[in-house]
Amino acid sequence: MTDKDGFALVADAVGKRFGGLRRPGRWALRDCDLRLPTGRVCALVGPNGAGKSTLLALAAGLSVPTEGTVTVLGTDPASARTRVGYVAQDKPLYPQLTVAATLRLGADLNPERWDARTAERIVADGGLDPKARVRALSGGQRTRVALALALAKRPELLLLDEPMADLDPLARHELMGVLMSQAAQFGTTIVMSSHVVAELEGSCDHLLLLGGGRVRLAGETDDLLEAHLRVSGPARTALDGHTVVESRTTGRQLSALIRPTGPLPADLRTSTPALEELVLSYLRNPEAPGTTSAEPEKAAL
Repeated sequence: MTDKDGFALVADAVGKRFGGLRRPGRWALRDCDLRLPTGRVCALVGPNGAGKSTLLALAAGLSVPTEGTVTVLGTDPASARTRVGYVAQDKPLYPQLTVAATLRLGADLNPERWDARTAERIVADGGLDPKARVRALSGGQRTRVALALALAKRPELLLLDEPMADLDPLARHELMGVLMSQAAQFGTTIVMSSHVVAELEGSCDHLLLLGGGRVRLAGETDDLLEAHLRVSGPARTALDGHTVVESRTTGRQLSALIRPTGPLPADLRTSTPALEELVLSYLRNPEAPGTTSAEPEKAAL
């Protein structure tokens, strides 16, 4: 079940400030609005301190917003918790339990939705000894156990906070394939934060970029890329009227990333940016105006 508009995750004017009433701390999120359609695989990106982990914790029902509302699968996050899988950045597990006992605990906590075969396969593919205690596992091995717990729950919404950071490249490739299979087979909505944008480019069809606790870019990946252009040409070329995300001049040559709003000068060369290039341009220019509407404006090119 999802909400009537078909969104798995909705945030309306969400703000989250840490600290007490007497000494309130900084805002981790402020005026955060988003609509994530169901069935998407969403890349959640942004610099350190942008609010990515805070947003995921709110969606998982582990924290409540200071202001605004979060809706998950058509209800409040606490009510949706049994339908949501969440892997935190620090992969909290009970260190004294064995791998096998950890999976049994997952089954006991999720008796109606538990997929034991999936959990056992993910653990076995990593060569983990079921009798090994969690405290004896490497960081990458703990990540594999945490992902096994989350995926075996058969969640409708899967929230992953830097899930691949501890894994070697081969394990990343393998588990990314498992995630994509989950999305395809069960229609799972996945939100995955990562600092490795290139790793997400071939897998994610939705992008959410946070900066300064606010949403700067949001939309279907293909639409966002189509809405931007990489342009180059003579340094004297004026880009007035277009939204300039990043621009630099080297000698007599101009290079810029823009969102065009009309015809471009004829002496400009244009190309569509790659996802990593798009994200890095916005990260390098935190004051550049973002967009949460990915509909490209038709420029007469």
